Amino acid sequence: MIIFDRAVAWGRRGKKMNMVDNDRISNSARRARQRAIRARMAETGETYAVAARRHDERRDPRTRETGRPPEPIEWLVPARGVTYNVIAGGPDDGVPVLLVHGDGSSAGFWRPLIDRLPAGVRVVAPHLRGYGRSEAAPVDATRGLRDFADDLAELLDDRDLFPRGGPVIVAAHAMGCGVVMQMIADHPGRFTSALLESPLSPYGFGGTRDLDGTPTAEDFAGTGGGSAHPDFVSRIEAGDRSSDARTSPRSVLRSMFVADPASLDDDEELLLEAMLGIAVGAGNYPGDSRPANRWPFFGPGDGGVLNAMSPRHFNVADALVGAVPKPPIVWVRGDRDVIVSDTSLLDRAYLGSIGAIADWPGADACPPQPMVGQTRAVLQRYAGNGGRYREVVYDNCGHSPHVERPAEFVAELMKLVNDAAGDDGIRRRRR
Repeated sequence: MIIFDRAVAWGRRGKKMNMVDNDRISNSARRARQRAIRARMAETGETYAVAARRHDERRDPRTRETGRPPEPIEWLVPARGVTYNVIAGGPDDGVPVLLVHGDGSSAGFWRPLIDRLPAGVRVVAPHLRGYGRSEAAPVDATRGLRDFADDLAELLDDRDLFPRGGPVIVAAHAMGCGVVMQMIADHPGRFTSALLESPLSPYGFGGTRDLDGTPTAEDFAGTGGGSAHPDFVSRIEAGDRSSDARTSPRSVLRSMFVADPASLDDDEELLLEAMLGIAVGAGNYPGDSRPANRWPFFGPGDGGVLNAMSPRHFNVADALVGAVPKPPIVWVRGDRDVIVSDTSLLDRAYLGSIGAIADWPGADACPPQPMVGQTRAVLQRYAGNGGRYREVVYDNCGHSPHVERPAEFVAELMKLVNDAAGDDGIRRRRR
């Protein structure tokens, strides 16, 4: 494991990572810090990662007041041959919480939540492969979301990130929820509980017609890499921060990720940065695409993120229902979510039904996907097969309740944390 300061920005040039000072720490101060860490290693026998974290915690006065560093440290961690960048902070003996981001953002999208968590939480938020500062390793979409799930399972075994070991609480957003569902099925016993925020349907995104996840077409037309707007993809790749087009990342953040753009408040730039931290390409976002015989005449390829969510490759419903053990699930969503919805503005079938895309063949041939209904049906089966779930719906809230309803979201997460902490609970003091 390699640690680096948040005061150092990393630039990516192919597979090489170059360090560039951002002037928040002078070179002399950095060298002094390194000498102190090396001295601690010699004195205590600690690894570099542990010695660095404990050195920083001791030196910052805000750590003494709150019990955790003012900013979580970022780590470089190997997982299945991929170099992951991970935001981690909080006490070694704190209740561990894993945060898994969605497909349209990176781990930085969790920053508003992390800043609100109490001192006793050990928080770990990885940038998934191809996101943020993590290596842009390709995603094998033929495995569905298993590349991400298997990577995270290995990170859970890292004792620098999770010093306590054992199962953890997990909170996930959108596609990240699909990753967590896959982990519940494939890596049993890793979670004490799960908070799923605006989750991807267990039957994937697009291309299914009913609550049982029946495919709309045998070639899964209208799903996968071809469903991304090419101008949005180009603007992500260019790092566009403008708001001059509906397809700019900033416009998408304001119009699709939240119901009310005012809820972004001072976090808008931080959240935009998290959106721009997406590796663009056939093996990452959005992935490749193939022609299809059915409307809208494109289908999923075999590589990249959006193809990994296509029902051609991702269907975890039966595996989730049959999983043992079954961690309790809290399903949180907004009633005005336009991304994960029975009337999703990213579902080609729904867009055709409202006339936004020409030549829609009609509801019999290509009905919109009932995403919310599918998730509820699967979770009802999950509960009927020995599990537990609870659905929480926020009024006038969109795709990102942790941004739009932060106090309520933190309260839901802290219920799980305090359950895991037992009778002693943990300190609720804010950072």
